[in-house]
Amino acid sequence: MGLITLASKERTDRGHQPRPPIAWAATVSPPLQPDPISPNPVRNVTMPPAFPLFPEFRLRTASLTLSAVVLAGCMSLAPAPDTPPLPVPEVWPGHLESSTEGAHAGELAWQAYFTDPLLQRLIETALENNRDLRLAALRVEEASAAFRIQRSDRFPAVGVGAQGGRARVPGDLNMSGRSQVGGEYRAEVGLSTWELDLWGRVRNLEDAALQRWLASDAARQAVHLALIAQVADGYLGLREIDERVAIARQTVATREESYRIFRRRVEVGSTSKLDLTQVQTLLNQAQALLTQLEQARATQLHALALLVGADPGPLPTKAPFDETTVLAELRAGLPSELLVSRPDIISAEHQLRASNAHIGAARAAFLPRIALTGSFGTASSDLNGLFDSGSRAWTFMPTLSLPIFDGGRRRANLELSEVRRDIAVAGYEKTIQTAFREVADALSAKHWLAEQLTIQRANLEAQSERARLAKLRYDNGSAAFLEVLDAQRDLLGAQQQLVQARRALLSSQVALYAALGGGTLAAAGEAQGAASTPASTPSTR
Repeated sequence: MGLITLASKERTDRGHQPRPPIAWAATVSPPLQPDPISPNPVRNVTMPPAFPLFPEFRLRTASLTLSAVVLAGCMSLAPAPDTPPLPVPEVWPGHLESSTEGAHAGELAWQAYFTDPLLQRLIETALENNRDLRLAALRVEEASAAFRIQRSDRFPAVGVGAQGGRARVPGDLNMSGRSQVGGEYRAEVGLSTWELDLWGRVRNLEDAALQRWLASDAARQAVHLALIAQVADGYLGLREIDERVAIARQTVATREESYRIFRRRVEVGSTSKLDLTQVQTLLNQAQALLTQLEQARATQLHALALLVGADPGPLPTKAPFDETTVLAELRAGLPSELLVSRPDIISAEHQLRASNAHIGAARAAFLPRIALTGSFGTASSDLNGLFDSGSRAWTFMPTLSLPIFDGGRRRANLELSEVRRDIAVAGYEKTIQTAFREVADALSAKHWLAEQLTIQRANLEAQSERARLAKLRYDNGSAAFLEVLDAQRDLLGAQQQLVQARRALLSSQVALYAALGGGTLAAAGEAQGAASTPASTPSTR
């Protein structure tokens, strides 16, 4: 029994605790000790194909080959697929506790959360035409093709070939002194160099490619969810501007009428020109606000068209904009639930598993490789006799490749794989922390924006009553017109702020849905239900 132990270098300069030495064992017979200081190149031991093909030899060869193939599926040198503990608290802060009666965001499809038909149409159009989502789907297909390429290394490559040729040898190059003309013709089925994966090198590379494929598919799901949230938030922004534009237009119309009345009063001498200029100032302010909002609406519409990836079509300016746009109440659950509902965390976990598989492949590089090469067919010096009896030909060449000295390449490759694993661990933990913050921010925003919305509604009622009383006092001659102007100006500001607070609350609900991995589990359940037959690639839709 031979034992090879590789101790990983303890690294303490990257801000983390040193890991214990990694020990792994491989059983070979007889023991093989690589010499890192020997200047000899890699040793290739090739068995000559000239052994007599007796039945005993056939049976022995077949038995050894079968034993090697069975052993190939029993060893892997990759680290255990353990994920680090959560780098965040196990529960949300006390002041961010959400309702326990709400729906789980991951199990709630976006069609059930966003009930506005116009918004649903925009999201569907974006999912079909958005270029970012299309690029993410293409990256999934790219990773799928790379996985299939890597998987093919586990199977032998068999090919059919034929060759033929004739040559003339001059007399002065042979013993007879006469020129000779000869030929050789072959037709055979060949097995190219097929590695017996005794130490799991090929399987670990295949697993790494598989994990990268799954990571790219999870990244596509993250882009899918982010796109839904961006379209919904862009739509809410458009609805907010539409309502603010409607308020501004109504205000402009009202002040134009007031300006006409006061101008008539100045003409008849019933009021001063100062009051007229004050009314005109209010009118100009409302008109300036209207033009700013019109520009903002055009910009918002262009941004929404970019997200949708196509012409969004006619958008009504009086679409509903209230709390009924988003109906479902969401519960945050526990931070640990993000591990299965957030696609970006799932993608980071697959990246971590891929890095562990690369470590296993790097460890296996220290051990010998055994490859099989062979062919079977017919050979003859004459083309007419190629398929005659007795023209059978075969070759069988097992090859043992033992690394001796490579200038530290294998050691550096192992250290590189370990460093990349540490990078993947740090990225995984950072992704979890980012998800925790996004959920906490969304819960906090939802709570405090609801309070602000209540305050803004009370403020609007107060400002409306103030404007009514100021106008009544001015009409009775007990107040200056400046008081009316101030009340009307503050009333317009309160109306605008109420709409903004309503949109901010709705946007916080959209952000919470996305932060909790909205619809991820529902989409996974639909994919499993649709996958009644084996599929070659993950879903890219």
